[in-house]
Amino acid sequence: VQLQASGGGLAQAGGSLRLSCAASGRTFSRYAVAWFRQAPGKEREFVAAVNWSGGGTFYADSVKGRFAISRDNANSTANLHMNSLKPEDTAVYYCAADMRTTRDSDKYAYWGRGTLVTVSS
Repeated sequence: VQLQASGGGLAQAGGSLRLSCAASGRTFSRYAVAWFRQAPGKEREFVAAVNWSGGGTFYADSVKGRFAISRDNANSTANLHMNSLKPEDTAVYYCAADMRTTRDSDKYAYWGRGTLVTVSS
């Protein structure tokens, strides 16, 4: 499955952004989707994941209550709604897909190119 992430940009602290991950090539509904991020000088970290049906969602503690992940299998997309943004949310965000729902980035076989999110204070 091919993934394309979009929606990054510049936001002020306290603001919102929505990232989208568009999939093509295989049956999107068979795959779990996750978002990871990597800030400059830091390791890639898990942000959120949604299972194949959308009925199960998982979040990193650092974004719980502020971010929401969702998916639309009919349109082969997954979104990450980011609210109450903080400067520490600044990073390149990547969407990934795999048959399993996991927080472990090493388990994801398919990755999109990243989209940069910058949050100013």
